[in-house]
Amino acid sequence: MTKKTLGIGMVGARYGARMHHANYMSLTPGLVEIRGVCSLTLESATSFAQDIGVAFVTTELDELLAREDIDVIDICTPPASHHEIAIKAAEAGKHIIMEKPLTGYFGEPGDPEPIGFHVARSKMKAGASKNAEAVREAVRSNKVLFCYAENWVYAPPIVKMRNLIAASKGSVLELRAEENHSGSNSVFSKEWKYMGGGALLRMGAHAVGACLYLKQWEGQQRRGKSILPVSVMADTADLIHTEASENAKKANAHQWISSDPVDVEDWANVVIRFDDGSRATVLVSDVGLGGLNTRVTAYMTDGVIKANMTANDVIETYAVDPGTFASENFTEKLETKAGWNRPSCDEDWFRGFSLEIEDFIYAIHEGREPRSGIDLAVDVVNVIYAAYQSAEEGKVIQLK
Repeated sequence: MTKKTLGIGMVGARYGARMHHANYMSLTPGLVEIRGVCSLTLESATSFAQDIGVAFVTTELDELLAREDIDVIDICTPPASHHEIAIKAAEAGKHIIMEKPLTGYFGEPGDPEPIGFHVARSKMKAGASKNAEAVREAVRSNKVLFCYAENWVYAPPIVKMRNLIAASKGSVLELRAEENHSGSNSVFSKEWKYMGGGALLRMGAHAVGACLYLKQWEGQQRRGKSILPVSVMADTADLIHTEASENAKKANAHQWISSDPVDVEDWANVVIRFDDGSRATVLVSDVGLGGLNTRVTAYMTDGVIKANMTANDVIETYAVDPGTFASENFTEKLETKAGWNRPSCDEDWFRGFSLEIEDFIYAIHEGREPRSGIDLAVDVVNVIYAAYQSAEEGKVIQLK
């Protein structure tokens, strides 16, 4: 039986939307068709639509949702708009694909700005949880599927780690997850009101999501139910606005890091305790040179598993001139292609982007839950905002 072609409506027209489009195009022909683009500006929507050959463009979400030939809304906008778009899409009966994070806290009328300096993290945690639960309720009550674009869950190294955990008889005592690079170039990343947080939410959503997913998987294999997080302890900082950083500026040794936050953190360290007594340690940073670094290590009672999603040595290059390989992609956030480098052979596949899109589309076709869905998305928000509260109050925060 031939599957119906799913009509996709893209909301957002920049980096995330273009990456999703590239991975839709790698699917079997006939599974999907992008039939509309919605963006805040007509210029942005039109530019993207023309590049990918789509006729329908709009700046009004309701116009996109009203189209009967669109089955799925793909949300690739800044996080501040995520939960509102998702709720409207669910109420319109559309399935949802959403870039991480699900949501956050972005300020309320009366909040003094910048909110990252003035609003208590306990208030932010309550607001973020409310937003997340509102999306989950809309998804469930309208019986649509929610596909949470957490690529780490689909990355082949993490999939292999999951399978190795399942094959062993031991227990995971500790997970260590790390992501760092030299800073986001997005203007939205600098302020809490747009992003809902700094490096911990923007980057840590990956590491936290992977750790939660792996412990849930282990629990299902070992005891028939998920192993869940019960408490969080954390520290956060803006390292680029410190005495150490100022000293580097005076020595003219500061020009390579682009991180320059207004009221968000560019560094975070989080410890998650699970209900089986095990721990996960998450370290994220916007002040790490050398290109994107993403790793997860599982320390088990009967072994150690290391998953490295970037900087693999499958292929290595050396160049005196950084322009030697200028036209070829190496890896995200790499400062220079001079010297020795390790280009990614197929970054979209190896980091899980193409595999997540494939799972989402087949899940919608088959009417099943995707591997990464609404519950993981909500759990990540709750853990990260508990970490923000912990960092501010200097104590362990219990999760309900």
